[in-house]
Amino acid sequence: MIRPFARPGARRSGFAVLASLAVLATGTAGIPSAGAESATGARQPVIGKPALDSRGCARIEKKLPTLTEWPKVKSKIGQNWFHERRIAKILAGMTLAEKVGQMTQPEITAITPAEVGQYFIGSVLNGGGAWPNRDKHAAPKAWLDLADSYWNASVASRTKIPVIWGIDAVHGNNNVYGATVFPHNIGLGAAQDPCLVRDIGAATARQIRATGQDWAFAPTLAVPLDDRWGRTYEGFSEDPRITRAYGYEAVKGLQGRHPWGIGQDGVIATAKHFIGDGGTLKGVDQGVNPSSEAEMINVHGQGYYGALAAGAQSVMVSFNSWTNTELGIEEGKLHGSKRALDEILKKKMGFDGVVVSDWNGIGQVAGCTNASCAKAVNAGIDVVMVPGDWKAFIANTIAQVESGEIPMARIDDAVTRILRVKLRAGVLDGPKPSKRAFAGSADALEARRLAREAVRKSQVLLKNNGKVLPLASDSKVLVVGKSADSLQNQTGGWTLTWQGTGNVNADFPNGTTILGGLREALGEADVTFSETGEGVDPSAFDAVVAVIGETPYAEGVGDLARRSLEAAKLYPGDLAVLDRVSGKGAPVVTVYVSGRPMWVNKELNRSDAFVAAWLPGTEGGGVADLLVRGKHREGYTGKLPFSWPKGACQTPLNPGTEGYDPLFGLGYGLRNGQTAPVGTLDETAPTGCGPQGGGGEASEDLEIFNRTDVAPYKSLIGSAENWGGTEIGADGRAAHAEISVEPVDVNVQQDGLKATWSGTGPAQLYMQNPAGGSDLRGYLNAGGALVFDTIVHQAPAARTVLSVHCVYPCLSEVVATSLFQGIPVGTKTTVKIPVSCFAAGGLDLEVVNTPFLVYTEGAFSASFANVRWVPKAAGDPDARKCEDLT
Repeated sequence: MIRPFARPGARRSGFAVLASLAVLATGTAGIPSAGAESATGARQPVIGKPALDSRGCARIEKKLPTLTEWPKVKSKIGQNWFHERRIAKILAGMTLAEKVGQMTQPEITAITPAEVGQYFIGSVLNGGGAWPNRDKHAAPKAWLDLADSYWNASVASRTKIPVIWGIDAVHGNNNVYGATVFPHNIGLGAAQDPCLVRDIGAATARQIRATGQDWAFAPTLAVPLDDRWGRTYEGFSEDPRITRAYGYEAVKGLQGRHPWGIGQDGVIATAKHFIGDGGTLKGVDQGVNPSSEAEMINVHGQGYYGALAAGAQSVMVSFNSWTNTELGIEEGKLHGSKRALDEILKKKMGFDGVVVSDWNGIGQVAGCTNASCAKAVNAGIDVVMVPGDWKAFIANTIAQVESGEIPMARIDDAVTRILRVKLRAGVLDGPKPSKRAFAGSADALEARRLAREAVRKSQVLLKNNGKVLPLASDSKVLVVGKSADSLQNQTGGWTLTWQGTGNVNADFPNGTTILGGLREALGEADVTFSETGEGVDPSAFDAVVAVIGETPYAEGVGDLARRSLEAAKLYPGDLAVLDRVSGKGAPVVTVYVSGRPMWVNKELNRSDAFVAAWLPGTEGGGVADLLVRGKHREGYTGKLPFSWPKGACQTPLNPGTEGYDPLFGLGYGLRNGQTAPVGTLDETAPTGCGPQGGGGEASEDLEIFNRTDVAPYKSLIGSAENWGGTEIGADGRAAHAEISVEPVDVNVQQDGLKATWSGTGPAQLYMQNPAGGSDLRGYLNAGGALVFDTIVHQAPAARTVLSVHCVYPCLSEVVATSLFQGIPVGTKTTVKIPVSCFAAGGLDLEVVNTPFLVYTEGAFSASFANVRWVPKAAGDPDARKCEDLT
């Protein structure tokens, strides 16, 4: 398999890759010939304002040198002695409780305005899918009213330090009903236009001010190197040159035009996620990045050099680990890495703003919980995002300071940084949110013209046989596909809800679908829509436009770590639609809506023209603008920000990697009138990208449930009410009288299912392949185990079993009553049951259709997450012994 960067033992060193990939380095702009001398004796480079293009925006450099040391970044916003003196005076008058309160960031659904004042809270946040009064359609006034309530409570406290509110405004103010939603970052990367990114940042800041927030958790500066990562679309490009320039302009746009602070037209920007989230093995979200320090400096650090030079006032820590034992790198989870946060970010790079954790990120640090982590605070985190456990966090942190586990100097440093950012942002002396610029402005929430421009610039034309595109303005077209009239699919994750699911077109009152854009361009009478294409004769039309692709996801829910990039397997209905219309008398134009490149050889073969539309947001008219000949004569200008795979398992796929051979390379894109014959592509696809079963030994984990069901498995509940099984909905909920299920946090946000058995009758929670059984003998041969994370909320009161089914009534079970009774209530535990235990009970491993089932006959409550079969796990010291399961 191709790897992103050569590791020890590979034929090419990391530096050889860096040399062959001219894009992987920092720019010379802002680096003087002499710099400070680092601890290693090397001259430390200094990075400041980048070289600008003809329009005055950061230039995307062509070729850049390689750094051997972390650079010192000269921020646009420098320290002001008057501010520092004022901050020191405020700090000197604060109690320990007031200081820790400033460091604490609860979620709005878990804290009242009165509690903000009572606990001296410094900031609040709202996660995706959290709105004032839990109202998805909350008006700007409702957002402002809540912002004012928090602010009023904070300034009525003894310290009178205003609270600030952070929000995930990652492609516009995407949590807010009625706001214009811009293309996700992957599309902006295709535009290769830093000025456009600046303008979108500025428009987003106005949208945020309209609803009363102060702080944007954006931009994301990941350099995604494996497209299986579920957050690929949050990165601008696999090309760090683009990320570097965009990081600078995104922050400039968000923070406004003030010369040495944050303007009245701006908000606090956040460079995230520090560092290396785009470089994890297999693209696993929150996984392990094994990069060398040189790769971290020259690849994953790029966006931060641009963002910090532009004056970014906050940096969010990444969930991933940084570990490479062969290279002596053992940082583990970055939330606990003093080297990364203090020594590199704060000292070497010179960052003097606020370091903020991610959602319950401290709980992933070894030895910590969501409510207690002295190691993370000591590592350099200044603001701790503790959505629900904030009261316990405050109490624990105060105790840790009083015991000396956390030095008071570290607390004082954190609060100094918080006050510094609030002062620079104008919050410390400013009016309440409803009295600020753009507050409540409906005009500020809308930026449709800019968004439509961004959509046009982000489209990449991959195929145009016969110069099908652009279509004539008097064309009669048939439009097919599930995404043609779906603003949910068009906007993707992080839109109104966390996953971007559960939305309908009515949730976007100011949005336009791609179908709507085509009707606008061609006229209602000349556009016929049939989602499936069934029962319509394509030959009656001048062209068929098929709008297909991915459906919404966010974070690890979108991971494909154990699956291929084959689009036809992930979204089989799309290929069926194309089969109905392809070769039937009209050219087929496919518009592919997705958050990453996919293996689409089958879809390309059935298309005369193919457009990568990414996730365009609410302005689908921008897609139609280029499909139809009209006033936008510049046509397609977008270029691929990611390499496009030739094979279903061809990932990682980046320039400079061994055997780099994409179907379309980084930077590819046809312009109007251009045609580059693609030819008939190989449609041969493997069943998977790694051995999982059969007569040999399995080498890859078999994921069954990872934040959501992993295809082909589905989660169900069963009881006397319906032993046939009731599928758990997309919202993570299902209920019978005997059992109910709801989403819950086990390791990360909403990654688990909490099952509660009422005790009124036997019932079960299980995960099953509805298509039938699979050959999983390889897991027995590899010494595998059924592994899952669990939190017991109420120990089982009656007989409880774990079972695996080989198409009922074929099954094997182990008694798990004592296992669950022995787990401390409220404590997360990873359970490992050897596959051999089930084999000994008569399981036919050649036809396993239900790899996980929990059954009990009495009252019981527990949460389950990260369910998988893991090779060799039966040999782990903490694996259960079959004879102990009683």
